[in-house]
Amino acid sequence: MMIMKKAWKETGDIDAAISGMPYDDMIAALDYYFDNYNEGRPFIIAGHSQGSALLKLALKNYFKDHSDYYERMVAAYLIGYSVTKDDLETYPYLKFATGETDTGVIISYNTEGPKNAEVNADNVVVLPNAISINPLNWKRDETYAPASENLGSLTYNEETGELGLGDMKADAQVNVSRGVVITNATVIPMDEYSTKVAAEFFGPDGRHGDDYTYFYANIKDNVAKRVAAYLADR
Repeated sequence: MMIMKKAWKETGDIDAAISGMPYDDMIAALDYYFDNYNEGRPFIIAGHSQGSALLKLALKNYFKDHSDYYERMVAAYLIGYSVTKDDLETYPYLKFATGETDTGVIISYNTEGPKNAEVNADNVVVLPNAISINPLNWKRDETYAPASENLGSLTYNEETGELGLGDMKADAQVNVSRGVVITNATVIPMDEYSTKVAAEFFGPDGRHGDDYTYFYANIKDNVAKRVAAYLADR
């Protein structure tokens, strides 16, 4: 993340920061997977934060050069990093999701609390012309999705040490002009140092660490729906 921040501050070019060893390692893993395990099957790719930045670079390069693989991609969940209008214009074969069951598409959003939008906070993962889709109603406009549409957030039980589904009051609404998803969800407490670091990277009300956590069950449900839609068309 420090590398990402440095590149963001100095050049605004995250691709330059992740090229080289990080990207080469991921490409080697993709090559190994497709050569040894995929066996011509459809697949989903998913990442978060720097992982999503790496996957976006792979969609621009690796999957462009391997169109036979790309045709079998059910969806790419590039959550926690921006996919922009400029990306789609420069690479017109990339398609951003428009609903909950389209396939061969990118699903992306960055989660923030209301204060970030109010103060127009700097956020290392929110780029100019960013696009987000609402992970509760799967709309790209500003249609509000109340917490009642949330199927469950991923929560930690301190008594048992187990993860499970709970209610974090995670609603969602796309802020189109900022290109993010705004939520009023419960803020997970952090220590003073972590809070300071998070604010430096993601703004005073960034919810970056909970992009998946808040909407966990809805994402899981969405994966199943997109897989079913893909298979129904084949």
